[in-house]
Amino acid sequence: MSTSLSDLKPILKLFAAERKRGLLLGAAMSAATVGAGIALLGLSGWFITATAVAGLSVATAVTFDVFAPSAGIRLLAIGRTASRYGERLTTHDGTLSVLAALRERLFRGWAAAGAARALARRPARLLFRLTGDIDALDSLYLRVLVPAGVAFVATLATGITLGLMHPLFGLLAGLLLLIAGLGIPLWAGRVAARHARRRAYGVEAMRARTIDLVAGQTDLLMAGRLEAQTASISTADRYGADADDCLSRIEARVAFGFGAASTVLLTGSLLTVAALAGAGIITAPVAALGILIAFAAVEPFGALRRGALELGRTLLAAKRIGPRLSADALSQNRVASPLDLAFQLTNVSAGYGPDTLIINNVTLSLDSGEKLALVGSSGAGKSTLLALLAGEIPADRGTIASDRTTLLTQRTELFQDTLRGNLQLADPAATDDDLRRVLMAAGLLADVACLPGKLDTRLGEGGMGLSGGQSRRLALARLFLRDTPLWLLDEPTEGLDRETARDVMARLSERAAGRSLVIATHIRREAAIADVIATLDGGRITSISRRGEMAFEEALNRLRPD
Repeated sequence: MSTSLSDLKPILKLFAAERKRGLLLGAAMSAATVGAGIALLGLSGWFITATAVAGLSVATAVTFDVFAPSAGIRLLAIGRTASRYGERLTTHDGTLSVLAALRERLFRGWAAAGAARALARRPARLLFRLTGDIDALDSLYLRVLVPAGVAFVATLATGITLGLMHPLFGLLAGLLLLIAGLGIPLWAGRVAARHARRRAYGVEAMRARTIDLVAGQTDLLMAGRLEAQTASISTADRYGADADDCLSRIEARVAFGFGAASTVLLTGSLLTVAALAGAGIITAPVAALGILIAFAAVEPFGALRRGALELGRTLLAAKRIGPRLSADALSQNRVASPLDLAFQLTNVSAGYGPDTLIINNVTLSLDSGEKLALVGSSGAGKSTLLALLAGEIPADRGTIASDRTTLLTQRTELFQDTLRGNLQLADPAATDDDLRRVLMAAGLLADVACLPGKLDTRLGEGGMGLSGGQSRRLALARLFLRDTPLWLLDEPTEGLDRETARDVMARLSERAAGRSLVIATHIRREAAIADVIATLDGGRITSISRRGEMAFEEALNRLRPD
């Protein structure tokens, strides 16, 4: 349990950093609500009893002050209502703000070296981290931290109040509340942790398998695996349902435990105040106040019941997403580039796992403003080298010094959004004039002008609604919006027809004037704009040639013609 609780540290730090004052205010208002409720019940009991006793005698009835207690009851009732409203407002607003910040931090963590690529292999995991795991953390503040703090304050206040009647009475009542009120939720949390984790795993597995069924039903049908996939969904559903049944049984035991503790406390309080009243130590109205305060003192612990059951799920979510909150986007072996170099790799080795070394002991540099073509057969390591320069994966060995980069991948990444929205991913502050300027530079402005919604035209998933050439030009326009000194291009014209590809390369060359450029390619037209050609083979640099050298022309001639 201590190891699991340590996983909460980055989450708690985020809570404190984002909305510390608001969250503390919400907890204070929650305590005020509970305190006002206990005081209201106790004062009402005292007032009713005192009024009844005063009515037994004409003399006491005439002198009895009904206004002060009535005003106190009214004040407590109004205060309880106001604090309840304020508590809901502040606690939920604070929680939602923290969860929004948590999602942002997660995105930043996934931008760290290797994180995005690792998640891309299991996209369902990415979905559940953003939804289920973050949603689980709202229980941490609303159902664990605040109720536990309020219950402790209520126990302290109850012990002091009852202790004023008799010290031993207050001490025993306080100990019973602490032992039962906090002990039962702690026991429930420990016992329910395993079942809560099982339920989370079951729900995640069921959703992932359902997504696989919907997305791949044709392939599953052709392979004769449709019934097997349906059966696996049912298995995951039963797994989660069994965990739910276990949690329900634990919740029933917790409810019974709280009921038993409340009965013991109420019975003990009734016998104690009866004995104190019989001995003349307290009056009948004070006795009524003590009984009702003891009756209400157990109520704050009831809020811990659900939180204790979900503690395992909360700890699991914290364990899974906590490490990403402090992830650094750059590897420790990455340094700033020298002023006259676009990048410098020194004895760099890297891959996508401990046993998958793709780049092996590469030393390579590029002068600022020059263009480099990386050539080689498929699997030689060209894309991996670009990923290293872009900071998407860390180097296992060696040192990387690089300018700020923008990477244009082989796949055109467009989203179900407007044309404007897809472009502004590169620069959210870009104006419509900026967007039209880069669209013109990419050769797409005339096509956009013919669309009924112009820049507000919505694209389908993956850029549906545009041709392949238009999609690539849109990605190119987005690249032009990124004002970075080094552009990394991974086969930028692959899949385009010859005329479109040549036009794209001409526009790229024009816009890249004064910038550094690295192109991973196996096509002559893409490498033809380079000043330097580096050949990769088996993850190693086998040759480097510059324009004007015979080796440069030989390297060009070995590439695929237009």
